[in-house]
Amino acid sequence: MKWQKKALVTVLAYLCLAGFARAGEIHQGADSLAAYEKQTAMIPMRDGMRLYTEIYRPSDAKEALPLIMLRTPYGINRRFDYQKLSYLRELVAEQYIFVYQDIRGRHQSEGQFVMLRPVHDKQKQSSIDEASDTYDSIDWLLKNVPENNGRVGMLGVSYDGWLTAMALIDPHPAMKAASPQASPADMYIGDDFHHNGAFRLSYGFEYVVMMESSKTQSRFDFNRYDTYEWYLTLGALSNVTDKLPLGKLPTWQNFVNHPNYDAFWKEQAFKADIERVQVATLNVAGWWDQEDFYGPLHIYKLLEARDKDGVNFLAVGPWNHGGWARKGDKLGNIDFGSATGDAYREQIQAPFFAFYLKDKGQFDVSEARTFRTGDNEWVSHAHWPPRNNVAQKPLYFHVNGRLSFEAPAADTKDGFDAFVSDPDKPVPYRKRPVEPTYYPKGSGWSVWQTEDQRFVHLRPDVLSWETETLAEDVTVSGEVIAQLFASTTGSAADWIVKLIDVYPEEVESDHRMGGYQFMVAGDVLRARYRNSFEKPEPIKPNEIIAYKVDLRGHDHTFKKGHKIMVQVQSTWFPVIDRNPQKYVDNIFKASEDDFQAETHRIYHSASKASHIMLPVVSE
Repeated sequence: MKWQKKALVTVLAYLCLAGFARAGEIHQGADSLAAYEKQTAMIPMRDGMRLYTEIYRPSDAKEALPLIMLRTPYGINRRFDYQKLSYLRELVAEQYIFVYQDIRGRHQSEGQFVMLRPVHDKQKQSSIDEASDTYDSIDWLLKNVPENNGRVGMLGVSYDGWLTAMALIDPHPAMKAASPQASPADMYIGDDFHHNGAFRLSYGFEYVVMMESSKTQSRFDFNRYDTYEWYLTLGALSNVTDKLPLGKLPTWQNFVNHPNYDAFWKEQAFKADIERVQVATLNVAGWWDQEDFYGPLHIYKLLEARDKDGVNFLAVGPWNHGGWARKGDKLGNIDFGSATGDAYREQIQAPFFAFYLKDKGQFDVSEARTFRTGDNEWVSHAHWPPRNNVAQKPLYFHVNGRLSFEAPAADTKDGFDAFVSDPDKPVPYRKRPVEPTYYPKGSGWSVWQTEDQRFVHLRPDVLSWETETLAEDVTVSGEVIAQLFASTTGSAADWIVKLIDVYPEEVESDHRMGGYQFMVAGDVLRARYRNSFEKPEPIKPNEIIAYKVDLRGHDHTFKKGHKIMVQVQSTWFPVIDRNPQKYVDNIFKASEDDFQAETHRIYHSASKASHIMLPVVSE
């Protein structure tokens, strides 16, 4: 075979320099398309470090092929063997040379690992970042991998998606197509480690253990199955720093030393520091991504402002983190009526790479393609968020738990609802027991956002408002913002808002869904950051303050016969750390004595009309 003969000659030429090994090795899996020749290399970077890389070329290729690169901190050993049967199945059928790489300091690559390594100083020739490592790798691959067509694509999910996004900042000229998928964009504003200034405790804690306690992955050894109880027993976050080995790890120390949105977090955040989008980009997100929903939409938005050639696209489906790699017909208890993951990979992802890397076919997908849940159908948009046929309509809170598009008519003495928020008895964010995030036998973490919210409904520290039964469909498409007027007897608070689709009491297709409370969107605001994420402020006790809680966005139809509900609470534990409710400069250094129960009020009078702003489709 042409590739094999040429590869053997090439390997002998640079075996010692590059660390290439096992030339011509054949990988034959269960799939008929899975016969690949595998090569390995230690690819040199500009500072002398070498990155472990595996290269796979179809054994029956009859022409020069593009390269598709996947870089990861999670280890590439046997990754292609299973991804080619699911996530990459359609790309395997089209035929590409697949390149996998352990990033700097992880698994078999040399160098020091730095979590979310900031962009390097371009004025210093020897400085490095993930973009420079990608650039150097592509440059080497083009020169040393036989029979490539000179074009490179890149994709990845989560951290791998962030690595793809970072490569767009200073792309190699041969990079023609990229798909950052579920990529974080800002770890303080809306992704893995914080949401609107509130620390994501359980995920941040367990992820740092996994990534920094060894060069390969490891899990924290909880001594209880229910981590809700473990984290509650842990007490103040200062106990992590003072009493646990985790407290000495670099990223935990960064949490402690950078509690506000300072230069440290801003340097890590994705910035579209480019004049124009140079690489065709397919941004991918899932409506119920439990880790990085904010990121891909924000990256799309930043690139869109610089997209002069119409090559920046967005696809959002009814998925959790990376759910488009699977069938995608269900998520938890919610059935979407079709294989949405298969449809995305076949109709969007595969045509995207074929068009931009091979000049094959057409990529006539609209600017944004979203799966509208409720109606359970794909919808095309000329822009995201949609600009046409969408009206911003406030849905107001009323007395007696009523929710209506009609504003409150007057100020009344009972124009508020109150509850006591007790940090010692926080509201769980999902049904207990809360298994560890990376529990080897399966964890509810992956589907918690689609859980039935009745497990907290009617708790005394969770307020609820709902509409009458809908007489017609209400379709929401775009960004969802909650506007609260609230007060507290304390000097600090968190506000959690959830937008919920309440099913009818009888559901013919599945009786178990009767009355189901399906969270369409939800998020948190740490009130100290109501005016600025850089400069926190205490709350004046009992002062009524306006708060804006960004629930990001969605494309969902509340069907006729359903109801719309909004829930408001102040704890979401342990996915969000407990707010002491007494203002302290740094919650990571708070003591046990700082935590105190306080009374919160949510107002719904004519002058203090709390509401949720919905972008309602008017067709």
